[in-house]
Amino acid sequence: MATVTLAESAKLSQDMLVAGVIENIVVVDRFFEVLPFSEIEGNALSYNRENALGDVQTLAVGGTITAKAAATFTNVTTSLTTIIGDAEVNGLIQATRSNVTNQKAVQIASKAKNIGLTYRNQLITGDGTGANVEGLLSLVTAAQTIDTGANGQALSFEVLDGLLDQVTDKNGVVDYIMMPSRTLRTYFGLLRALGGANIGEVVTLPSGAQVPGYRGTPIFRNDNIPTDQVKGTGSGQTTLLAGSLDDGSMTMGISGITALGAAGIRIADIGESETKDDNITRVKFYTGLANYSELGLAAADGITD
Repeated sequence: MATVTLAESAKLSQDMLVAGVIENIVVVDRFFEVLPFSEIEGNALSYNRENALGDVQTLAVGGTITAKAAATFTNVTTSLTTIIGDAEVNGLIQATRSNVTNQKAVQIASKAKNIGLTYRNQLITGDGTGANVEGLLSLVTAAQTIDTGANGQALSFEVLDGLLDQVTDKNGVVDYIMMPSRTLRTYFGLLRALGGANIGEVVTLPSGAQVPGYRGTPIFRNDNIPTDQVKGTGSGQTTLLAGSLDDGSMTMGISGITALGAAGIRIADIGESETKDDNITRVKFYTGLANYSELGLAAADGITD
């Protein structure tokens, strides 16, 4: 009698299933370990940036005081926006096909993950139009963008030094440098080319994770920074960012903002659809980004490698 075939035996067996879903949308972004968030009331945050100091003078005995000008300020408003999506799961599917992986839970988790990915992207590239967050590339001013030449230039230690020197709102303390992965590889190449120098400078984050550092400032890899920018006759360029983080005073650096009493990603059970046998769960994040001081954010554009 012939032995049972592999194909026939497979009919009496089942494939091994792993409970849950193996994530294949992976994000490397340690910056969110250190980015502070402030809770605000209302749908916007209004704050005043120092524009010009009240003038003073040196005065001889018997002289006339002419320094009468008052300080002036610029009012800035940063609005909250909503990043939102509905997870809809058919009742029959939830009831009959959740024995290994809960269908509803998977859909909610996927929406929440995409909200995080969307905010990460908006933090860099959001243009502030419509309901978009105004991201760092839009918030940095021309005065805070260092000169890299008409057509940009390759990454160098001089560029990094100039970038750090441009951040002054915390008396020169710089809390972060951000660059895409290709530029970070170039940075490592610069370190290796020094020959015999210590190329292991790292900064330890509050979680215990370590990231590369330059002059004691952590460097965060951020692949949301575009690498297809154009400056002058160049192409395929990118931008380096550096700056400070808000210390809770709302007077310096950047911070994320979110709604008071509704911080973080929120999940609301909407219930059954009126027209379909679907259960609806709403996943949402009320958020934005504030740049309290223009002197706390700097950029180097036109980086060619």
